[in-house]
Amino acid sequence: MTVTETARSVWLDGVNPVTKIVLAVLLSVPLFASIDIVSALVAIALQLLCLPLTGLRLITVLKRLLPIAVFAPVAGISMLLYAEPAGEVYWTFGFATISDDSISLAIAVSLRVIALGLPTILLFGGTDPTQLADALSQVAKLPSRFVLGILAGTRMLGLFLDDWRTMGLARRARGVGDRGVLRRFFSMAFVLLVFAVRRGSKLALAMEARGFGSDIPRTWSRPSRLHPRDGGALLGGAMIMVLALTAAAALGTFRFVWS
Repeated sequence: MTVTETARSVWLDGVNPVTKIVLAVLLSVPLFASIDIVSALVAIALQLLCLPLTGLRLITVLKRLLPIAVFAPVAGISMLLYAEPAGEVYWTFGFATISDDSISLAIAVSLRVIALGLPTILLFGGTDPTQLADALSQVAKLPSRFVLGILAGTRMLGLFLDDWRTMGLARRARGVGDRGVLRRFFSMAFVLLVFAVRRGSKLALAMEARGFGSDIPRTWSRPSRLHPRDGGALLGGAMIMVLALTAAAALGTFRFVWS
């Protein structure tokens, strides 16, 4: 995310992080009701239309969505090969059969994976971990010890990325970073795991020493409350799901997941 994206105030900034979690579930669970192409495409299109409300740039969203888009077809392979044949059969070998119906199901499942991952990217792309912790404790009423542990772990993710980048540059400086990609990856991953265990142990000890593990009720410097905008966000999410499923039913593509 660029400095410009984080500096400007956007509509989604006024939505409570707990509401974002509920909204992410609301934009995901109804899609499990049907396996069809239309509802997934409509959901993706409507969510992308809300992009200006998030403050994220389209190129940023596409970059973050790329790993999901790359692995989404993997989820559709089982449907492509092992779904119940229907329509014209193009290829068969043993239990694997590719037909018109299996191709349609494979595309629908792949699109659904993207539709399920997109809300998380849009809703939490600019969410501050501290605000999330405040909301989880004050609005969701989760135990402060659990919330502070999540916050500390989230803060550590940035350090792990810096460690990974530093290790890569150090190996290149020693002339061992350009050969054996898999070997380099696993060796760096093991070193990063060691760093994570050591840093986690030190952090836990430091937090205990500062009283973060106490059962005494904690106070919070920044209040986190629900506002009418949160209701508007949930209403908008519900409308997106209703429109997506209604479009599938109207075009006759709605296919109940258990059918």
